[in-house]
Order: sequence, then structure tokens, then C-alpha cells
Amino acid sequence: MDLTDRDVRQYLADGYVVLDGLLTPQECEELRQRMVEIVEEMEVPEHCRITFSTDQEEQVRQQGNADYFLTSGDKIRFFFEKGVFSAKGEFVVPKQRSLNKVAHALHAHDPLFKKVTHSPRVQGAARKLGLVQPVVLQSMFIFKQPGIGGEVTQHQDATFLHTEPLGRVLGVWIALEDATVDNGCLWFIPGSHTCGVSRRMVRSPPGSFPRTAFVGREPEYEEERFIPAPVKKGGAILIHGEVVHRSAANTSQDSRQVYTFHLMESKDTQWSPDNWLQPSEELPFPLLYTS
Repeated sequence: MDLTDRDVRQYLADGYVVLDGLLTPQECEELRQRMVEIVEEMEVPEHCRITFSTDQEEQVRQQGNADYFLTSGDKIRFFFEKGVFSAKGEFVVPKQRSLNKVAHALHAHDPLFKKVTHSPRVQGAARKLGLVQPVVLQSMFIFKQPGIGGEVTQHQDATFLHTEPLGRVLGVWIALEDATVDNGCLWFIPGSHTCGVSRRMVRSPPGSFPRTAFVGREPEYEEERFIPAPVKKGGAILIHGEVVHRSAANTSQDSRQVYTFHLMESKDTQWSPDNWLQPSEELPFPLLYTS
């Protein structure tokens, strides 16, 4: 897959572009199988299994969720769909069907996901878009489980990954299975990346709870402005950090697994210290390429 001049023009005009054949079917299956192995080996965090009956116990659970999320930027961690544990903290669905996502440093800690993230095809697309010193911010394997895969409401990635100046974040969203209207493909508002960022999620002051807060409000958008972006297995979507997009709940019997990660042009760019995600001593944001 080579990014064409036409692809670049569409990305700049619409804020996203759909590409065929970033990965082969075999490469998709290798990533999916590797994730099966990762899930089989996972240890479920205790806060996910908490049985609570008082406000204090619920606060402990929420605090555990927040801390687990905020410290996940340099680790491989597990995030579950609602209702997959019983009151006794046991799975009520098969373990492989329980997860919403695995995140946020697959690109750093798993050799296969690292190889795909830094592949010549990804590097070539970044170069074609003019990225000089791109770094990898985060990565996620999203399951979109059949029947229970949750809705992702309209948002801009820059709400969560804010830079100064704006426009320095690029999402790479790779379909490991066909992503269709029925199983929860992405929907976009073309051209919405030119309107700035309406809302930001920021870290709360130390010792505060909740640990994050939203500044600003998400506007209401007319339904007819959203355009579906189905993708064949192995295809990808390049996503501008400010384009408005969403996905519906998956009510079908087919999963919609994807591997997605975010890049940032680090040259002449300031990463916001208010972002939930921060580089650590153990894992500074790694360069996508060095020359």
C-alpha cells in the first residue's frame, strides 16, 4: 500500500482517508491470534472484580478504575465491557468475549504489534503526509464484541490528545476484520477537522477525585452530516486528530476487531502537560523513524 497524492488531498480536505491493503489477511490473523494469547495470560485487576454494596465501596472501585487507566500509558492493560462479571467477580461471558480493549502500549511491549506499528507501510504513509519527527503516543486493540460492543460517541481525538499547535496528531486505525455499518464501523463528519477543538479532557489537580475532568462542551451535530466509513479486512483509516467521528454499538453477531495507534509530529510541537497520557521514564514516546 502506497499513499497517493489523491489520498493526501482527501485527507487534507476531509480529515480522514480510507485505504485498502495496509495489512495482508495473514498479518491480520497473526495479530488477532497474538491477542488471543495475551488475553489468555492476562491477570484481571482486582478493582474489576469488586463486589460493592455501599457508596464507599463504589468509590473504591471508581478510584481503582481511574488509577488503572491513568497509569496505563506505558503498560499493556485490560479494559472490560459492562456486565461481564458476576456479583462474585466471576466472568459471566467467555474471557475472550469480555474485553472492550487492551491498551495503551502494545506498540512498545509486544514485538508483533511493534513490528506492525513501525512497518515500512506505516512509515511511508507518515512520510507522505509530511511528518518529520513522528512519535508513537499510544496503541489499542479494540474488540467491539458481537452483541455487546459499546457505542463510542461523537468526539475528536484531540479532546484526549491535545497539542500546541493543534493538528499534530494522526490516528492509524487498522481493520483486522471487515468493519461494516452493521458491526460498528466509524462514521465521520468530513471537513470537521478545520473547526478547532470544542472540548478537552484534562487531569485534575493531585489528590482530586474524579481524576480527570472535561473542559468545554461537545456540540450537537446534525445526524445527516455523519458519513459511514466501512473498511475491508487489512484496510486502514488515517484520522486527523480534530475530525469529528463516532461508532455505533455492535448489535450484530460479528466482532469488529481493530488495531489502532496515534502518532504525533513532535517537531516544533508541545505535548500538553494536562493530557491524561504522559510519557514516562520507562517509556518516552518512541520515534516512528529516525531519518
